[in-house]
Amino acid sequence: MASLSMAPVNIFRHGADEEKAETARLSSFIGAIAIGDLVKSTLGPKGMDKILLGGGKGGTVTVTNDGATILKAIGVDNPAAKVLVDMSKVQDDEVGDGTTSVTVLAAELLREAELLIARKIHPQTIISGWRKATQVARDALRETAVDHSNDPARFQEDLLNIARTTLSSKLLTHHKDHFSNLAVNAIMRLKGSGNLEAIHVIKKLGGSLTDSYLDEGFLLDKKIGVNQPKRMENVNILIANTGMDTDKIKIFGSRVRVDSTAKVAEIELAEKEKMKEKVDRILKHGINCFINRQLIYNYPEQLFAQAGVMAIEHADFAGVERLALVTGGEITSTFDHPELVKLGHCKLIEEVMIGEDLLIHFSGVAMGEACTIVLRGATQQILDEAERSLHDALCVLSQTVKEPRTVYGGGCSEMLMAKVVSDLASRTPGKEAVAMESFAKALRMLPTIIADNAGYDSADLVAQLRAAHQENKTNYGLNMSEGTVGNMAELGITESFQVKRQVLLSASEAAEMILRVDNIIKAAPRKRVPDHHPC
Repeated sequence: MASLSMAPVNIFRHGADEEKAETARLSSFIGAIAIGDLVKSTLGPKGMDKILLGGGKGGTVTVTNDGATILKAIGVDNPAAKVLVDMSKVQDDEVGDGTTSVTVLAAELLREAELLIARKIHPQTIISGWRKATQVARDALRETAVDHSNDPARFQEDLLNIARTTLSSKLLTHHKDHFSNLAVNAIMRLKGSGNLEAIHVIKKLGGSLTDSYLDEGFLLDKKIGVNQPKRMENVNILIANTGMDTDKIKIFGSRVRVDSTAKVAEIELAEKEKMKEKVDRILKHGINCFINRQLIYNYPEQLFAQAGVMAIEHADFAGVERLALVTGGEITSTFDHPELVKLGHCKLIEEVMIGEDLLIHFSGVAMGEACTIVLRGATQQILDEAERSLHDALCVLSQTVKEPRTVYGGGCSEMLMAKVVSDLASRTPGKEAVAMESFAKALRMLPTIIADNAGYDSADLVAQLRAAHQENKTNYGLNMSEGTVGNMAELGITESFQVKRQVLLSASEAAEMILRVDNIIKAAPRKRVPDHHPC
């Protein structure tokens, strides 16, 4: 009987796979560290870019150094790597920036954890030490954060500094003054609402990045119908999502027998009458501009032109949604009750030319904070990366308007947190102190990587920075334009408190979650069954 009980029992379905204890932990660590190593060369103001090639027919090319964009584009199979990819996406959705920092910090924490586990320190002991370290680091960050929201001039300067710091690690770094002014002006127009939907970004090939500008109105990349007015003042706009193509005979799946072509003409006439009646119902709303998400065919377009109404067709869904938001109207599909329909309003609609394209410009819209940023650039890849960079800056600025506290960048905040964690470790007895020291070491890796990416001697710079913080020079960080240690307050290298706090909390939570894993069970792959009933 004893020999029977010693035989291994497989409780899983055939084809399922299981990794246990050390193997599972090692697999998790390797996957997470590999993801960290993939994006860490993009960190900081001198970070490098990656080229992502799409696998489709066209093979789209994306050039970027945005952590979230890189991680979204790669397909990962390792479960721990997937956790870091998801965390990066959450960071991007939550605060818009710090996507690379959060991934690198989590990977460095796991690199340290791997060494501690090799020294036979239990994962729960490491987690306990990390939790205490996270708490003191968070408190230290909160204490050093400054709030200038009561002084509009200084707060405006803070916003400009944050925008410059965010853009300095992106493609727009050489034009960061121009784009930080663009971003801050756009955000200040929102009057604290933080609704980024009101800021529309349009990309137009041609010119250079410095030709980009902020337009105080709304631009729609569409054409006005034939023989219709090209300029209108004090406009009432009906925004619709309805079919305006029923002047074509569309009797699907049925057969109509007629004994003469005159009968076909009668059917066509009936269809035309039906369309004329629909146009009349639309005109009863007292409008002089009709914008439809779907196509408007020749006959209804002609009817609108006769009535002196501007008709704009095929405004895509995002365009229609945003138009409804900024003009104060609602998207309508039926037109039987004009009194229930909410129309949009604006003071002027006209055609404007950007590069070689004609666009429709709405000014004096009901939502006064609405604006459009027009990006110009030499290639589509440059425009796409400029849009991603600007989106990050706008997200961070809108978060800062809601949570106005700021901290210093350039590795200053990480060094400050590492110092308080090391101080706590020196006062803590037992193995938890070792875990806390590893947490501090992981935090110090961020300024090290920033210096390495810029081609400077990271060991020397980080040692100087650590010595400065020991002398309570808590504003000191890395000056990457000169390769020295400098005062971040004087250099104006400022970051949002919200971003830094989110990086710290997300990275420590994700690393803790991966560290708890001691078993990975993969489901059996689904069997391919031959299809005996092809359609």
